[in-house]
Amino acid sequence: MTRDEVKKRLADNIRLLRTKKRFSQEAIAELAGIGQNQISEIENEHSNPSLETIIRIASAFNVNVSELFD
Repeated sequence: MTRDEVKKRLADNIRLLRTKKRFSQEAIAELAGIGQNQISEIENEHSNPSLETIIRIASAFNVNVSELFD
């Protein structure tokens, strides 16, 4: 899997989880302790989030990190 494919999968899964749980970008960002613009950049594949950020997002969704990439 290429780097771009990983970024797309992460972006798609975050967006899917967020909409499924009916969270706004602002709400999930607040739960994760990051900025709303960072969620937007990740969902639009304009960001390479750090491992710490990915862990925070997974925790905010109450899922394992691996679920963000499945």
